[in-house]
Amino acid sequence: MEISGPIMIRSLPVPRLATCLLLLCFAVEWSATARGATVRIKDITDTEGVRANQLIGYGLVVGLNGTGDRLTNSLFTRETLISMLNRLGVNIRDRETQLQTHDVAAVMVTADLPPFAHGGNRIDVTVSATGDASSLTGGTLLVTPLMAADGEVYAVAQGSLATNAFSVRGAAATMVRNVPTSGHIGNGAIVEREVPYDLGAKTHIHMSLRNPDLTTASRIAAAINHVFGPITTVLDPRTILINLVGRDPVTTLSRIGDLTVQPDSPAKVVVDEASGTIIMGADVRISTVAVAQGNLTVQVTETPLVSQPGPFSNGTTAVVPRTSINASIDKDHHLAMMPSGATLRDLVAGLNSLGVSPRDMISILQAIKADGALQADLEMR
Repeated sequence: MEISGPIMIRSLPVPRLATCLLLLCFAVEWSATARGATVRIKDITDTEGVRANQLIGYGLVVGLNGTGDRLTNSLFTRETLISMLNRLGVNIRDRETQLQTHDVAAVMVTADLPPFAHGGNRIDVTVSATGDASSLTGGTLLVTPLMAADGEVYAVAQGSLATNAFSVRGAAATMVRNVPTSGHIGNGAIVEREVPYDLGAKTHIHMSLRNPDLTTASRIAAAINHVFGPITTVLDPRTILINLVGRDPVTTLSRIGDLTVQPDSPAKVVVDEASGTIIMGADVRISTVAVAQGNLTVQVTETPLVSQPGPFSNGTTAVVPRTSINASIDKDHHLAMMPSGATLRDLVAGLNSLGVSPRDMISILQAIKADGALQADLEMR
């Protein structure tokens, strides 16, 4: 008797049917993931003109509990304080030698002006001591203009600092947690000037990859053209030109940013000798090579002996040197063969089978690269 598909589905109980459909969805999702992880285009690219601008300013922090600059050492703090008081109508030029406060510190104020920030918007600022102040905890930043590279003031900062640090000093011990000479003011600056940029009037715009790669750029262009038609041109491994003629730039860029692609990256091994850290990409390959690693340990021990003269004798005390030298070779490590085309997993497994430490792996990777068997860029830091 022949039973059709629809009859079989109707014959399933509702809970079993839901379970089967759920497992089918999981299988489809796992299959898509196995083919390669995808990311959104807006997570790996930057759009021309949509960028932040760095701001900087010089100001004073007051209200410190005796942890500010010493005015006899930090002359710029002294002059800044005198100039500020004069602007506020307090003339102390004739009595400036009596100015000995320790509750003021000169600071540098930095901030990032985000794209499309308008007048009245608030941004975060970072405050850092420039003199010999020991702590900015509890201080208040006075009005500080923040300028950009063109010399124009784009924001004004003021407010109470938060350092999330403390410093305790005693007669014979000191405890410091975090950095008390650097603080943060959330929403501590008000934007006074806008950076003009009319995104809606653009007819052509460049999109830049944060990690330049020709394959990734081609995949991004293909994904965009598949949805919008042939509107992109790959100019170089970093830059993609998008033609927005006849389209709304904001809506089009928003839809482009949500498209997903599978990024590619060159085979690279990054080694940080200072910390012994090794990072290897998934596409790292090696040619056939044999690797052996062994440690030669030489131990030199000095145990001098003291020779004392006999009782009631005219002899002198003498020191007799005694040196012990011991050399040992680790015999547990053997020669291991790495076959041609070995993947990252094979390479790591082979090195781990030798029982080598990360610092020994650095030497081995350098030797493999010198032999020409490492088919990847080796970047030393």
